[in-house]
Amino acid sequence: MKLWQKEYSIYENIEQFTVGQDRELDLQLAKYDVIGSLAHSIMLESIGLLQPQELPILTHALKVIYEEIEKGSFEIAENVEDVHSQVEVLLTQRLGEIGKKIHSGRSRNDQVLVDLRLFLRAEIEEIAKQVHQLVLTFLAAGEKYKTVLMPGYTHLQIGMVSSFGLWFGAYAESLIDDLRLLESTYRIVNQNPLGSAAGYGSSFPLNRTLTTQLLGFDDLNYNVIHAQMGRGKTELFAGFALAAIAHTIGKMAMDVTLFCNQNFNFLSLPKELTTGSSIMPHKKNPDIFELIRAKCNQILALPNTISMITSNLPSGYHRDFQILKETVFPAFASIKNCLEMVQFALPLIQVHQHLLTDSKYQYLYTVEVVNQAVWNGLPFREAYQQVSKTVEDGTFHYEGTPQHTHEGSIGNLCTVQIERKLQQVWSNFHFEAVHRAIEHLLEKA
Repeated sequence: MKLWQKEYSIYENIEQFTVGQDRELDLQLAKYDVIGSLAHSIMLESIGLLQPQELPILTHALKVIYEEIEKGSFEIAENVEDVHSQVEVLLTQRLGEIGKKIHSGRSRNDQVLVDLRLFLRAEIEEIAKQVHQLVLTFLAAGEKYKTVLMPGYTHLQIGMVSSFGLWFGAYAESLIDDLRLLESTYRIVNQNPLGSAAGYGSSFPLNRTLTTQLLGFDDLNYNVIHAQMGRGKTELFAGFALAAIAHTIGKMAMDVTLFCNQNFNFLSLPKELTTGSSIMPHKKNPDIFELIRAKCNQILALPNTISMITSNLPSGYHRDFQILKETVFPAFASIKNCLEMVQFALPLIQVHQHLLTDSKYQYLYTVEVVNQAVWNGLPFREAYQQVSKTVEDGTFHYEGTPQHTHEGSIGNLCTVQIERKLQQVWSNFHFEAVHRAIEHLLEKA
């Protein structure tokens, strides 16, 4: 059954090609389709397209379907095109004429738009919570190891003194920047496209403000063509946000993989986090971080993939958009999986102490000697030249402990300030307002 069914049938191979993976992927949208339909039903009754006595019958049937979805018993039949059709088929089978009224004033275009917005909103919330927790875990590790020094590199050459506290804290603050981008994406996602129909509105006097309030959206996509143009662009914004997180996590995974290498030997992983070799008995491989690195690289390609599918399309709906689900949905699952694995593994990483006692790291301190000479009154360039000569002739020597006190240095990690920054970003999401709206909608219906 198709919502656009005519008096003819299309070829079976065309049917299979055009439906693609929609039935499987649409199961992830099912509960959001019902939630959108609940709000739409209440709005239809408010403008007289449903009779007052019909509304509770329709909303009760929708809530039954919602419960079936939550229990895992909801299915999209093989002869049904998508989740939108399946919900309408069930309503019609169970309610007769009342069920047939549900599609008044909307198109599958704005129906899938609102489903995707509700899906993206919920997925972003899950990811934001994971990122928030991971930032705290990184900061805790930074505090734990703030006095443990390590080499800092530029060009993969020994550069300056760093610390594990600084290294862990860097990923915490980087994730906060990623969270800012995720929050901006959330604001864009949290606008209501329902009522835009096929992208050109409706002659019915739809109350789009009402559905906006019922669904907990911050605002409307007012212009109906703009609402339709959000298909693809909304996913693109989400893709950039996921790619930013993947960029941070993937770099951290590369660091861990490198630092566990015996030639670096900065870190080690408990054997329970590693895998072995079928031929080399000694091997303990950091496969978890290698796979995180690879998965994050896949996600980095997401914005480009979305752009390649959508960027040359004119305004209006095109079937090309259907393919986005095949790319976007797995990306959300993948980044959540990566965040979960990092959160699990991070507290188990073992940091090696006293690395800098090795003589090969002596040149990490050249800048310390230069700065001390400048502090004692020597012009910087002269101090630089003097220390350079001691490096060249092999007489460079340093004793002491680096004294870094400025904000964000090895001696002043600013963990409290970074935590404050995290809470400022976190407070902008307002997830609780959405929860209240959806809970009220389900109760009201």
